[in-house]
Amino acid sequence: MTATSDRRATTSGAPVTSVDAPGEARVDVDELSSLLLGRWADLRAAARATAGEEAFWRVEGQPKEVHREHVLEQMHLLVGKQQVWRAFPERLGGANDPGGNLAGFEELVAADPSLQIKAGVQWGLFSSAILHLGLPEQHDRLLPGAMDLSVPGAFAMTETGHGSDVASIGTTATYDPQSEEFVLHTPFRGAWKDYLGNAAVHATAAVVFAQLVTKNVDHGVHAFYVPIRDPQGERDAHGALPFLPGVGGEDDGQKGGLNGIDNGRLHFDHVRVPRADLLARYGSVDADGTYESPIDSPGRRFFTMLGSLVQGRVSLDGAAVTASKLGLAIAVRYANERRQFTGASPTEEMVLLDYGTHKRRLIVPIAEAYAAHFAHDRLLDLFHSVFSGEEDTPEQREDLETTAAALKATSTRFALDTLQETREACGGAGFLTENRITSLHADMDVYATFEGDNTVLLQLVAKRLLKDYAAQFKGITPGRMARVVVERASDMALHRTPLKRAAQALADVGDVRRAAGHLRDAETQRELLTDRVESMVAEVAQALRPAQKADPETAANLFNAHQVELVEAARAHAELLRWEAFTQALSTIEDEGTREVLTTVRDLYGLSLVERHLDWYLLNGRLSTQRARTVTSYLDRLIDRLRPHAQDLVDAWGYGPEHLRAKIASGAEKQRQDEARDYYRRLRASGDEPLSEKSLRKAERATNGSSVATRH
Repeated sequence: MTATSDRRATTSGAPVTSVDAPGEARVDVDELSSLLLGRWADLRAAARATAGEEAFWRVEGQPKEVHREHVLEQMHLLVGKQQVWRAFPERLGGANDPGGNLAGFEELVAADPSLQIKAGVQWGLFSSAILHLGLPEQHDRLLPGAMDLSVPGAFAMTETGHGSDVASIGTTATYDPQSEEFVLHTPFRGAWKDYLGNAAVHATAAVVFAQLVTKNVDHGVHAFYVPIRDPQGERDAHGALPFLPGVGGEDDGQKGGLNGIDNGRLHFDHVRVPRADLLARYGSVDADGTYESPIDSPGRRFFTMLGSLVQGRVSLDGAAVTASKLGLAIAVRYANERRQFTGASPTEEMVLLDYGTHKRRLIVPIAEAYAAHFAHDRLLDLFHSVFSGEEDTPEQREDLETTAAALKATSTRFALDTLQETREACGGAGFLTENRITSLHADMDVYATFEGDNTVLLQLVAKRLLKDYAAQFKGITPGRMARVVVERASDMALHRTPLKRAAQALADVGDVRRAAGHLRDAETQRELLTDRVESMVAEVAQALRPAQKADPETAANLFNAHQVELVEAARAHAELLRWEAFTQALSTIEDEGTREVLTTVRDLYGLSLVERHLDWYLLNGRLSTQRARTVTSYLDRLIDRLRPHAQDLVDAWGYGPEHLRAKIASGAEKQRQDEARDYYRRLRASGDEPLSEKSLRKAERATNGSSVATRH
């Protein structure tokens, strides 16, 4: 017996005869696990091992004050391992390896999402803002303390009154040429910096974003390095050092999740900041107050500065995928061991994962998790190419920003939906904190809105899609443009006419296999997914054309009226990105059986998207009714085909008991079920098993019926 088949036999207790049949494809779990570690395999494996060390585990049920200090202690342990410095310059102890840094950082979510996010605040936001927005002199002066955690820091961008709209923040930094200082000020309550990790207790400095004003000209949002607490002061009852003069703040208090992070608020009352502490890579001020920038356009300067901090969205995408995998790994293991209700056998109860509804609710998300994983790998490659300097061009940065926004928005929503589904799939056991899914869901909740609200990010993606669509027609003559519009209208009419649908239906009649085979074809899936994106973008673009010549109010109202369609187009684009990444990854799998199974997983993901949006495909004439009916039935066939591989597919993600830390995924359920089955087997064999009332009544009816027949 192979190691893989032995794993099935010992963990699932479910029928696996189809998988053991001669010639049936099998997953090489070890090879697939190695492949999934990706480009930075050694770094990711080392970080995963760290996340599996007990010293880094979350302790459930801790009060927030205790949890915060526990996470801070873990942060100091991370400094000792130097795993969090890889993105920084070699001269300061780093490795100039931004991609490898994120590949390892994402694994911390398996230890405790609070640890991952607090580490992200310190090294991915506070320290990275100094790195990416500062000058080399500022790196040498300010980064060592941020890197070794001797200066815990906050990233003070978001304000109570302005979250995603960073350009409109109210905090000001007005230059005083006489003292060569900026006067940092919070002019009203809505301009308080809010929701800031490290701000409530631990931070002694912050990178503060404010409107830079000099010579009575507002040059837009810039970043400043600002000490906020006295490191030599006496700590209060909560362990916080005293604020420096002019700085104030509050604790955000108990949150819905991530309570290992001390989120808080900051405000400033005419705090003096030396001119040297303006992080001046993209904008500087001379002693006399003259402003200079290497980027002339204020708008482009602003987006360049914010774009340099895109790694937060990239890491959240990876962390959300990891959290989804953890929930699915717990739920699948439990579903392969938990038995409920007798089925075909009068004595043997069925394992949960053999029920049709259970298979669908877990195996379809497994397919999407694989698609999200491969898409994230491509995103990491893009991120590394830009931030390592290998291919740092405006076009690459724009692609990175758009892709990160699209994938972060979809993966964080997927994580929340998947964790809720896996919680329910585990019944009451899933609701117990000891089985971790509820805690993961609570911690992931805020991922949907921080580093950019998902809906706002999808609008950003949609604007890029519209821009690319418009670029196709740049320089086109009015006559040609008219023909394009006519052709587009004709194409839409053709798809929507009964004649078109009837032609496809006739081709499908009498041969369901033909329709199913057509849907299984990779080019068909690509065409269906691509056509949906292109059609949705084209329709919105044409609907928004009048805005080009309208007054600002009319244009804004027109754009607002089509926001829902814009967001849906962006989601469709993200789905296509995932499918393409999955398809590309299939060619890298060497083991034939593994590639065959993963191709089925890819097909399941692609067709689940078609089923999810079946109304669009029917209304727009892309599928006939006959072929549409085939989608769901064929999906069910794919799910049945993957059922025997479900355990292998989640095991290949590489998360062991030290990462899952859920009692229902520890083998304890299998022991309970085996004990119960053995008890009833022995009871039946002994002859002492009580008769059920139902069987007794049935026997009495049979006896009475026989007596009546004899009398007649």
